Amino acid sequence: MRRRYMDNAATSFPKPRGVTEAMVRYATEVGASAGRGAYREAIESGAIIAECRRMLCLLFHGEKPEHFVFTLNCSDALNMAIRGMADRRKKTHVICTEIDHNSILRPVNALADEGWIEQTRIPVAPITGFVDPADIARAIRPNTSLIAVTHASNVTGTLQPLRPIGAIAREHGIPLLVDAAQSAGHVPIDVQRDGVDLLAAPGHKGLMGPLGTGFLYIRPGLENVLHTIRQGGTGSVSEQDRQPDFMPDKFEPGSHNAIGIAGLLAGLKWLEEQTVEELAAHELALTAAFLERIRHIDGLTFYGPQDTRGRVGVFSVSMEGLSPAELAARLEQEFGILTRPGLHCAPGIHRQLGTTPLGGTTRFSFGPFLTVEDVLYAADALATIARALPTTGVTSGLRAG
Repeated sequence: MRRRYMDNAATSFPKPRGVTEAMVRYATEVGASAGRGAYREAIESGAIIAECRRMLCLLFHGEKPEHFVFTLNCSDALNMAIRGMADRRKKTHVICTEIDHNSILRPVNALADEGWIEQTRIPVAPITGFVDPADIARAIRPNTSLIAVTHASNVTGTLQPLRPIGAIAREHGIPLLVDAAQSAGHVPIDVQRDGVDLLAAPGHKGLMGPLGTGFLYIRPGLENVLHTIRQGGTGSVSEQDRQPDFMPDKFEPGSHNAIGIAGLLAGLKWLEEQTVEELAAHELALTAAFLERIRHIDGLTFYGPQDTRGRVGVFSVSMEGLSPAELAARLEQEFGILTRPGLHCAPGIHRQLGTTPLGGTTRFSFGPFLTVEDVLYAADALATIARALPTTGVTSGLRAG
């Protein structure tokens, strides 16, 4: 039985062949730490890192490559932004949303618990999960210092209207932080047109790189406002015992994960060849096929947008008579389909959906190497499991949670 990987919201798999090849080549032929030597291998390591920054800047239409700061992952990037924007001299106000991932909610809550900030959490529409930009505008206060938004939900697949939110943030002069964990590489993002000041993303999901990679884009000028939360060696201005104030060294202490960045660079090259627009069209086709096939399964509920508009290929489902873990186990054992059950590190949206008492949902998340036949197979597996369950006398059809 062929195993079908449908947990791409956790990390993409498989990776393009070139990703592994680039990492093996780095490990066997380069091996040096960038900026820590003048020999050929150290220079090549630096060139790989610089080229990866250039390709990120090209992909997201940034203003300067050096403003793409490498991080451990998206959570690391979000912590850098949220904690870096806090002002120890005065209590400021931060806006986030109920659909946000814990990578936003936990740093914001930690700062609130420490007395550094106040926060407003914007509710989302109960069926679709969309944020109303007008609600964000109404929540703005004179001391609002940051608006943080999850672009695409890792639970419902809801894709928020980024550009209207960015316009509101720009109108009020408030930095906009976007968590692009589920959208980077899946849909086009233009930080300049979308009004994004801080863009955080992992390298190991839609960008097709390895685990342990990520970045934070910092709009030029904002680096003078954003505080550093870590300091250390950079290989530059070593005669000074203060952190450099220039980009990207200001926010990149320590040796880079150069082998991971080499893999990420290969992933970005693959994306450039395929184009994000073509990959988005492929994911839309997968989404449309899955939606149409599961729409009529009795006893099954799916959450989020009820059609292909305003969503990515992430689906959370519940089935009457089975817990999320039981459904995931049957999908794997009987059909070789790999999904993720649980609360998905997003407690706010599960509370709003009413799925917390159920133990969350079972999540399917699509990637570029899946086919329409694969997602139809998954939909048919759900139908087969539903038909085999004892009849409860309730026909729920397919509905929003």
